Amino acid sequence: MKTLKKILLSIIAMFVILVLVSIGFYFYSKPTYEGEQKLKNIKNETTVYFDDFGVPHIYANSQKDAMTALGYVHAQDRLWQMELLRRIAPGRLSEMFGSKLLKTDRFFAGLGIDENSEKAIANLDKNSEAYQLAMAYLDGINQYMEEGKTPIEFQILGLKKDKFTLRDVYNIFGYMSFSFAMAQKTDPLLTDIRDKLGSEYLKDFGLDGSLGITQIKNFDGKAIEYAKISKSVASLLDNSPVPAFIGSNSWVIAPQKTKNGKVLFANDPHIAFSQPCTWYEAHIVVPDYEMYGYYLAGTPFPLLAHNRNYAFGLTMFENDDLDLFQEEDNPKNKNQYKTANGFQNYTIRKESIKIKDSSDVVLEVRETQHGPIMNDLLDGIKGTKAVAMSWIYTQQKNQILEAVYSLSHSENLNDFRKGVSLIAAPGLNIMYGDAKGNIAWNTSGKLYKLDKSINPNFILNGTNGIDDKKEFLDFSKNPHAINPSWNYIYSANNQPEAVDGHLYPGYYLPRDRAKRISTLLQPKNNWTKEDVGKMLNDNTSSITPSITANLIATLDAKSLSNSEKQAISILKKWKGSNELKDVAPTIYQKWIYNYLKNTFQDELGETDFEMLLSTHIIKQIIEPQSRNENSIWWDDVTTKNQKETRVEILNKSFHEAITALEKQLGKDINSWTWNRIHILDHQHPLGKVAALRPVFNVGIFEVPGSTEVINNLFFSFSYSGEYQVKGGPSTRRVIDFSDIENSMSILPTGQSGNPFSKHYSDQAEMYNSGKFRKMKMNKEEIEKTSTKLVFVPIK
Repeated sequence: MKTLKKILLSIIAMFVILVLVSIGFYFYSKPTYEGEQKLKNIKNETTVYFDDFGVPHIYANSQKDAMTALGYVHAQDRLWQMELLRRIAPGRLSEMFGSKLLKTDRFFAGLGIDENSEKAIANLDKNSEAYQLAMAYLDGINQYMEEGKTPIEFQILGLKKDKFTLRDVYNIFGYMSFSFAMAQKTDPLLTDIRDKLGSEYLKDFGLDGSLGITQIKNFDGKAIEYAKISKSVASLLDNSPVPAFIGSNSWVIAPQKTKNGKVLFANDPHIAFSQPCTWYEAHIVVPDYEMYGYYLAGTPFPLLAHNRNYAFGLTMFENDDLDLFQEEDNPKNKNQYKTANGFQNYTIRKESIKIKDSSDVVLEVRETQHGPIMNDLLDGIKGTKAVAMSWIYTQQKNQILEAVYSLSHSENLNDFRKGVSLIAAPGLNIMYGDAKGNIAWNTSGKLYKLDKSINPNFILNGTNGIDDKKEFLDFSKNPHAINPSWNYIYSANNQPEAVDGHLYPGYYLPRDRAKRISTLLQPKNNWTKEDVGKMLNDNTSSITPSITANLIATLDAKSLSNSEKQAISILKKWKGSNELKDVAPTIYQKWIYNYLKNTFQDELGETDFEMLLSTHIIKQIIEPQSRNENSIWWDDVTTKNQKETRVEILNKSFHEAITALEKQLGKDINSWTWNRIHILDHQHPLGKVAALRPVFNVGIFEVPGSTEVINNLFFSFSYSGEYQVKGGPSTRRVIDFSDIENSMSILPTGQSGNPFSKHYSDQAEMYNSGKFRKMKMNKEEIEKTSTKLVFVPIK
């Protein structure tokens, strides 16, 4: 009995010790939001007020002091995210996660982003304010790394702290730019379809720009299975622990259409969800400068921001800034490739990739005049003709640091446009509005024309000297609109109108969001920020009801069961909403998936069909192709002596959809509500380990919205019938120049990336329910609602 008591007491004691250690570790690991902290390299005392959502409001006597403080507090909340982001472009994720990310490291190390960063820094004016402020920001990060608390992720993975450098900043921007490109996922697949099936099979894909029927208006005052490339790149990006940029909405309303006679600005960039979330908010106030900005981890200047004078934000332009070229080896010398001027030697570049708990891997990258050979970087395409990647970002002068500095330090609209002109890649729609009543849509990117005989949607010929000739255009030819007569501008990643008769090639998204935005904006002339906030959370599609009506018209009424008739009745009443308790979107999405599968998979095979589902093209073609009775895709090539029709495929798909939903969700159709299958889980890279999931992940949530509505909570189709949200609005912002201190925004989870911070997930429920919080700019209000951390210079 005494022995048993001793054992029990020992267990209790151990449990108490474990609890106390856990509590101690929790309090030790929490960010410091108040008190006093000594800081090197600042000249004057600098005060940081952390408001009730953890946003730092930095008051300093100079921008340099403010930037040093910004680097420190940014690292305090997001050091793990900074570490993750700076490692992807140079191929250093395997150092953290081991060999399972070697494929990702091989690919990104081979792209040459890191080498391009080094070159850009060498050409940077070291006396410029952009450079000086960036270095002050890095100084703040590195001081926190030396003196601050070590993130729990570092401790779990056994990571050492290495100083941040300007090269890391450029590499982070480089990864962001690559994640905007779509050609690497789309062009190989389209080339494969053309070569295997014939050009007839591409007529429904609108490669001539014919699907871009809602266009943004300008206004001025066989040798290789190419689809393996698509599959490999898509797999790497999907499995990356770093989120990719996807799309976005933005609109700006001129004073003539607002209730208070001032500009209203809205923006919600669409990015793959992750935890921590993408943006870090910070408000800087110095005697000669103020800016409330949204920062990528590890970068010194905001990509989204506003002050009392102007606001800016971005969406993806979706222009084509990346081309793939099939090269041809010299049959007598495998170290050479063919050009229009004879054979040239491959340039050889070696990259060493360090792997956690394993020996280093040396990657040998061949490069042609066009760029790195993809065969060396991706699995599954070795032993075939070489395909090189030509990307504007690495081939044009890289001025990304100067550009983002300029965007957040502009004096007026003309000044702002000069900053936009410095961005060679990525292609962005950069939206602008100001206190003087100006509104503008600007596009960034070094745009070019190819020979009229060239279709950039396919892999190009690297040997003829024609396919790679580019006529680069002056920035004045970039699509734009400045103070248009219709008094609003918007962007939803759709195609711009032709400039000088030329439609810029790209991978634009369908008209769904664009039509809904313009339909809502056009008739109303008394907009308020509350109206705009409601619009940002709009879950209604302008297009799906008409698609549904056309699908229903094909059904054979005599063949419908009672359950199917009930489903049709629900769909006929549907106005396109995607709310939590709606049943229609559940039926619609399952029908659409089965229609796509029964239409395209027989020709493409399962793998290439899944690839097609991951491209923007599939979103573009649903509406026109589902109406086209003469489409070559309707025939099921696996059935002999039979040619299927549109009516047969759509009927078959509907019957299969209802059967599958009954099996998945039960016989009661009224219970097939959207919230049961449209779910959101903000996943941390370490949250993939089951035991760590409750600590690091934020979710799971039932959410409204859908793919290609304004509240674009998008997902991939799957056989399972569960729609796990992959991404959506990375923030929702409404800037009201009639009441600038009460502008509003929201983040998907929280401001902090530290799981022990109360601001790790304190905005998640608000975000899911469409609420906003204030972006505070009034110092008196900030002081009353904040904790205070004072940085004291070390004399």
